[in-house]
Amino acid sequence: MLNQIKKDAQDRMEKSLEALKGHISKIRTGRAQPSLLDAIQVEYYGAATPLRQLANVVAEDARTLAVTVFDRSLISAVEKAILTSDLGLNPSSAGTTIRVPLPPLTEERRRDLIKIVKGEGEQGKVAVRNVRRDANDKIKALLKDKEISENEQHKAEEEIQKITDIYIKKVDEVLADKEKELMDF
Repeated sequence: MLNQIKKDAQDRMEKSLEALKGHISKIRTGRAQPSLLDAIQVEYYGAATPLRQLANVVAEDARTLAVTVFDRSLISAVEKAILTSDLGLNPSSAGTTIRVPLPPLTEERRRDLIKIVKGEGEQGKVAVRNVRRDANDKIKALLKDKEISENEQHKAEEEIQKITDIYIKKVDEVLADKEKELMDF
């Protein structure tokens, strides 16, 4: 039972870490990354469709993304979707390919992005701590139901804390990497 609680907590903490990585990867660093356009939805036959399903997005160079649309009739819709997104990008169409140049980041914008990254990181830490709290609550419930002893409870809570510390450290590492990426480029 305790092993299952620990495994569940670790799995949930891993998912929280992956979610954090996903959120942070969408923050623009000045370097062209195809994942930057993942959140863009294009109006396609009356339905909002993810850009990834309608086009191939590749990094042409360090500051340019190339979007190759599968259906030529969608070029203007894709261009409009990129333009109206909150990413502040200005696409230009060249035949079947849409080029999306990324403007260089100013020092002020970098600092703003770092604040956003730190906020996301704090949310990631809170998520990990919430998982710890849930696991500890389950352990306390087992103690209350007399399924485990107090010694087992303390040992299990210490192990949960060790797992939590590991994941908090991983969150800090992800944040440090992203901050370095923002400041270096």
